[in-house]
Amino acid sequence: MAQESIFNKTIAIIGAGPAGCICAKILTDNNIFPTIFDKGKYLRTILPTGGGRCNLAHSEFDFRQLAKNYPRGEKFLYSVFSKFATNETIEFFNSIGIKTYTQDDNRIFPTSNSSKEVREKILKSISKSKFINEDVKSIKKLDNCYKIKTNKSTYAFDIVIVATGGHNGFEILKDLDIKVEPPVQALVGLITEEDFSDISGVSLKNIEVKDKKILIKDDILFTHKGISGPAIYKLSSINARKELPYKISLKLIDDINLQELLDKNSHKEIKNLLAQLMPKSLAIHILNELSISEDMPCHKINGKIRDKILDKLTNFEITITGKVQDGEVVTCGGVNLKEINPKTLESKKYPNLYFCGEVLDIDGFCGGYNLQNCWSTGFIVATSICNK
Repeated sequence: MAQESIFNKTIAIIGAGPAGCICAKILTDNNIFPTIFDKGKYLRTILPTGGGRCNLAHSEFDFRQLAKNYPRGEKFLYSVFSKFATNETIEFFNSIGIKTYTQDDNRIFPTSNSSKEVREKILKSISKSKFINEDVKSIKKLDNCYKIKTNKSTYAFDIVIVATGGHNGFEILKDLDIKVEPPVQALVGLITEEDFSDISGVSLKNIEVKDKKILIKDDILFTHKGISGPAIYKLSSINARKELPYKISLKLIDDINLQELLDKNSHKEIKNLLAQLMPKSLAIHILNELSISEDMPCHKINGKIRDKILDKLTNFEITITGKVQDGEVVTCGGVNLKEINPKTLESKKYPNLYFCGEVLDIDGFCGGYNLQNCWSTGFIVATSICNK
């Protein structure tokens, strides 16, 4: 049985990830000590974030603008972020002894640049919680409580908080009438029909990526499997459930007067002229695709060839055929948001059953947004319980 507190309700948190742990911290601050279940190392998922430096949040302080960075969950998060967003996240970490700084790209990190330190200080702040290192198998609603069955035992709790993350854990809800959107990869590199192995490793900054009504401007990277980089991660997130294959186009250069460049560099080889605009290997790749001799002097480029080159530079079409399986950063999917009260994050069907973090069908772009979802929703669940 879970530990009793002055709250006089027993509380279980399933999942000792970022959302579950911040929830436990807020409860602890109110002299409510939950029981936390996790089958693995507590708060382990935070260690690789931000390349091991822990990208805690993003420096966007308008909660509506912040919510725009979530392809799934934007409007649902308005209520959440209006109560706990970037400012509150920074204050929370300061309160447990973690100072932060903001990079030029607006990502917020601990001054220690250490995910390990963040993990240690969060766990220290919830040391009064009871930890049970067991694998939860199911949750059942009884008349007056919830029964939690693990791989080793069975427990009963008044309140249950599900914070199992976005990759798995949905099977524990099988005995409840809760709709779950199947998880699929988001924020991943994409596999292309075209072979870019000859330009693998070539990166370009601030490139326009178009897919019908979608327009993203950010960095891209060609890989041996296809294409990657920040712009492609955003696109893959927006298109997480889009049917394959589909086409996108890249604007590789800003508008230029190509004829004027050809005239001014009439004796240069075309590959060397284009190499002034982009990496030489990419210039050669484009010329090969167009069946244009890379050694052709510019004065021999006629209007038809010029237009072919210009079209390729401004409308570089790519066919997306798949997702890079080993490149998963985050998934979309999870508990359908229509099941949840956005003000409290309590189940609409089951009183005293709450959800927070990536177990919800909420996912954001790279840059601290997914951890922000965890901090904010974990806080809302805890304060909702405290205000009961």
